[in-house]
Amino acid sequence: MSARDITVPKSVVGVWSRLGMANRDVGFAVGVMMILGMLFIPMPPFLLDFGLAISLSLAVLILMVALWIPTPLEFNSFPTVLLVVTMLRLALNVSSTRLILSRGHEGSEAAGKVIEGFSRFIVGGDFIIGIVIFAILVIINFVVITKGSTRIAEVAARFSLDAMPGKQMAIDADLGAGIINEEQARERRRVLEEESSFFGAMDGASKFVRGDAVAGLIITVINVVGGILIGVASHGLSVAEAAGNYTALTIGDGLVTQIPALVVSLAAGLLVTKSGTHGAANEAVLQQLSGFPKALYMAAVLAFIIGFLPGFPFMIFAALAAGMAVLGYVMRGQLEERDRAKEAAAKAGAKPKKPEDPIAEALKLDDLRLDLGTALVPLISSADAALPGKVKSLRNLFIKDFGFVLPPVRIKDDSALPAMTYAISLQGVETARGEVRPGSMMVIDPSGKDSELVGERTREPTFGLHAVWVDQGRASEAEMRGLTVVDPESVITTHLTEVIKEYMPELLTYAATQELIAGQSKEYQKLLGDASSKSPAVLLQHVLQALLSERVSIRNLSRIIEAVAEAATTTQNLRNIVEHVRGRLAKQICQALADAKGYVPVIVLSPDWERELNNAVAPGGDGDGFMMSPARVQDFVLAARKEIQRFAAGDEWPALLVTPDVRPYVRQILERVSPVTQVISHNEVHRKASLRTVATIGA
Repeated sequence: MSARDITVPKSVVGVWSRLGMANRDVGFAVGVMMILGMLFIPMPPFLLDFGLAISLSLAVLILMVALWIPTPLEFNSFPTVLLVVTMLRLALNVSSTRLILSRGHEGSEAAGKVIEGFSRFIVGGDFIIGIVIFAILVIINFVVITKGSTRIAEVAARFSLDAMPGKQMAIDADLGAGIINEEQARERRRVLEEESSFFGAMDGASKFVRGDAVAGLIITVINVVGGILIGVASHGLSVAEAAGNYTALTIGDGLVTQIPALVVSLAAGLLVTKSGTHGAANEAVLQQLSGFPKALYMAAVLAFIIGFLPGFPFMIFAALAAGMAVLGYVMRGQLEERDRAKEAAAKAGAKPKKPEDPIAEALKLDDLRLDLGTALVPLISSADAALPGKVKSLRNLFIKDFGFVLPPVRIKDDSALPAMTYAISLQGVETARGEVRPGSMMVIDPSGKDSELVGERTREPTFGLHAVWVDQGRASEAEMRGLTVVDPESVITTHLTEVIKEYMPELLTYAATQELIAGQSKEYQKLLGDASSKSPAVLLQHVLQALLSERVSIRNLSRIIEAVAEAATTTQNLRNIVEHVRGRLAKQICQALADAKGYVPVIVLSPDWERELNNAVAPGGDGDGFMMSPARVQDFVLAARKEIQRFAAGDEWPALLVTPDVRPYVRQILERVSPVTQVISHNEVHRKASLRTVATIGA
């Protein structure tokens, strides 16, 4: 049976394949241990030749990868590779030194064929030439490439670390504005961390190359001096013979290690200098150098003139000038063709826009729009404009506090507005407006009194408090007096925030509800689909709008869907479903209302009011009704507002605690006079919540 007839079972091949994949880490560890072993164990010449060949091949491989890698981060293992190959070269240096010093008297083959080949091919039998060439290579590697690469790595590492906070803030701003999603933000943060780690590691790894060059120079001097002494003292050679033998071998050894070191240093330089470019090095360099045909024409003219100088080879410079001129002509044609292609693509891309109906474009409405007068345009157009960033940060605020995904806010200038006026529009309807003074600061007295500061008297546009516009020089004086100082951007952002809180139910459209449902797991989507036979998405939208109207967070959407599904099995009345959902969110509601000590401050009703309100609830066919005379409703509003305003003066907002049957109606009654006041029922008081009665509404 011949070897060709032998077949290996697939199972055996699979086992060996799995063993090979599983033991790669073991193989790498063994390789590192063998490198360390070369420092202590003598190596025969043929093994030294094999090691030097590996060193040369690895150096070329690293250089080719550095040339073709699109971005430095795709070779972020380079510092580790650099350490390993540097240690390999030093171990080979030690092994070759051992052979040179112990067997150098035997001739040029004492340290292996590779070192002999380098000594004959490059040194050419004259060790003086070899010394000069070796010194030049060391200078090129140590002074030029390594020093430059080290400096670039230091600067890149410092700039990368300094710019990291700003880049992280930019990622957070894009995430808050909805430009990127959470997964993209996570990926960008990962790349940013890898970039900082890579340049920091390269800053230290560049010292490996520098130390390798110094070590190679010292080893070479030791080999030459030590070899001559050993040859003369131990082997009876003359000084000339010893110098010839040992110096030739030492220079060959130095060259065979310095050349790979020079190649790896060049690869390190290519990586650290490539931080701002993308694509292979040849593509980036050639594209940028040949992107300016005029520069090629000027270089061609200069080369042609140099050829006419006395003693210069005219034909060489003339051929070079002709080559650059032809290259410039070709590149000019390619650039013109590229420009024509861009124009054609732009025209082709613009064609579909022509048939667009201008009426349909005009009818498009922004969910949220902030219009600025002409004097307020610098708030968004200057280099240090803070207003766009503050508006973008609202997205994270509403997601955290209410579980509400804020639609993008479009900011634009409007010449029709007064110069210092801004207007807030929701779905095409102006909802609020105010005035600010760019370059000034708004000073507000927390007590609500009119400040005595010198400035322009005004009203704070959000809450209507007395305020004064002062110049920035007086702002510190106002802060020292305990007054609240607010910049124009914060005034606009605060006003916008309160308007959005008030109109959150209107901003939660059907499309926005569908996006929230799509973000849930399939189990909850199915549960919601079983909750209603008509339109579960519309039912959920109405429930969420009812919760948002009372500023209850909808972030725990899975719990809300469960509660809707539970209630929908017994009733389709929206009010009853909402009350059941609020009961399931009791812990969340109580936690939001708790004060610093953990108590929930509440205002309760007197027995007379509680009895009268309960009697006003009349059962009906589609749900309960509420029948109370307008005069008594007005009396209740006045009595409730008196207690609410007493606490509002100290910026306290206790909840109003009522029975479950009357809660929706009491909320409707108080919504116009105090929309901020929370109305809760006994069903919404969590079993572990601690109540603290602060007032009673009397009849």
